[in-house]
Amino acid sequence: MIDPAAIQDLVGRWWFHYDEGDFDRFPEMVTRDVHFTCRTDSGTTDYEDFVRADVRGRDDFVAWQTDHRSNSPYPLRHNGTNIHVVEHGGDSASFASYIFVTQVAGGIAPLSTGIVRGRVRVEDGSLRIAELHVVLDTRTSVVFRDR
Repeated sequence: MIDPAAIQDLVGRWWFHYDEGDFDRFPEMVTRDVHFTCRTDSGTTDYEDFVRADVRGRDDFVAWQTDHRSNSPYPLRHNGTNIHVVEHGGDSASFASYIFVTQVAGGIAPLSTGIVRGRVRVEDGSLRIAELHVVLDTRTSVVFRDR
């Protein structure tokens, strides 16, 4: 069984290295067959084309992430919170978490949020991200029962 703390460490390292543009670290943190998706919950924002992704394989993942990060603001901070194991399965485990994204604009740090679901797997003796699915919140909040 994969230690939940190891999952939290890996996901935290991913977001840190992503934010800092440590592009050479990207390949070591993901499996060869990694699957990454990203979208907004509404699908109607002005920046849909910029955030929408559905890529498979380490090379395509690294290329998309590098291009996306290179064309994003700095500083940009992704904070994965409430990372928890959803299911264990031998040498893999699925997880879910919230994400809070900040960037400084006009002296304040606006906040974006979303939900991240993923799977980690042991590959070549190291724990790596095998799936990462990001859905960014863009809809206006409503009373829970009215959603």
